Amino acid sequence: MNFIRPASVLLLSASLLASCASKKEIKKDKVLDAMRKTNQYFMDKWPDTGKPIFTNIERPSNIWTRGVYYEGLMALYTVDKNPNYYNYAVDWGRSHNWGLRGGIKTRNADNQDCGQTYLDLYEIDPQPERKKDIKASIDLMKASGKVDDWTWIDAIQMAMPVFAKLGVMEKDTSYFEYMYKMYHHSKFVEGGGLYNKADGLWWRDKDFVPPYKEPNGEDCYWSRGNGWVVAALVRVMDLIPTNEPHYAEYLQDYKEMMTALVPLQRPDGFWNVSLHDPNHYGGKETTGTALFVYGMAWGVNKGILDAATYKPVIAKAWNAMQKDAVHPNGFLGYVQGTGKEPKDGQPVSYTSMPDFEDYGLGCFLLAGTEVYKMK
Repeated sequence: MNFIRPASVLLLSASLLASCASKKEIKKDKVLDAMRKTNQYFMDKWPDTGKPIFTNIERPSNIWTRGVYYEGLMALYTVDKNPNYYNYAVDWGRSHNWGLRGGIKTRNADNQDCGQTYLDLYEIDPQPERKKDIKASIDLMKASGKVDDWTWIDAIQMAMPVFAKLGVMEKDTSYFEYMYKMYHHSKFVEGGGLYNKADGLWWRDKDFVPPYKEPNGEDCYWSRGNGWVVAALVRVMDLIPTNEPHYAEYLQDYKEMMTALVPLQRPDGFWNVSLHDPNHYGGKETTGTALFVYGMAWGVNKGILDAATYKPVIAKAWNAMQKDAVHPNGFLGYVQGTGKEPKDGQPVSYTSMPDFEDYGLGCFLLAGTEVYKMK
């Protein structure tokens, strides 16, 4: 039976179609605008790159939270050659004499994260002091033979790409082999193994390996923790040769994680802080979401992930962050504060100020850069 739809119904249908389409489309100019805006907010707020960070205690500004920000800034610099970005990063390195918190004898991956940016800057301008301390620290770790330092999955992102970068720069595969031994320990040995292949996700540390459960009875998979592993795998695979003996394993782990994450995306585009318990501090969260977008967009750009499957997921997530998390002044909302599980750093909201706001921006810039590169 033929009938004529009322104009109001037609208008509603058009509106819904436009809304659905907008969630699937990414406008490259707006991606760059969002990155520039959020980054400028931060640079304006922190003009002194060497200024210590004070929360409950005072910490130097070369700690991991700031290191992650500079990873994002250097990524942005690859697509937006603003000399202010480069100078800001160099000034940060100089402010700390290109050193590490805890000195070269530190084994803490959090203290070594700054080395990722130091080495990026060394590649641009090979001043010896930019590489000296981070290389010395990693060389001491290799010489020790000890491989059980990465007892929490965040550490994989903080330090593993440093090993990979040094291996490439020094043309020395011993860095690749040693980082694999440390990764292997985290994956298979620590706490009985922190990676659950059945679910394609990682427990944050041994405290969350079963029998620990979330309130709904599911395993506890922390969003940002898994995001750190995604970022580590992406950054390492982007550096090492594809014929490196362990590349295939990294690639397999990465693909398993990507497959696991797709059905866990929220209807609004974000991911919850608890990946298998949406009611345990459920809600929009930017850092885990950004790191997953970073990993997925990189995979699409490399031809590793199926574009038809992942582009809609990426667009939905990026557009949600761009629309719902970015304030008019560039402040980034829905960033969970530091911690190790869903309950930490709460509440998370549009206006909540995390204890450190630098790493959240770093995650956002990493994601945005890969999204911007997408065809």
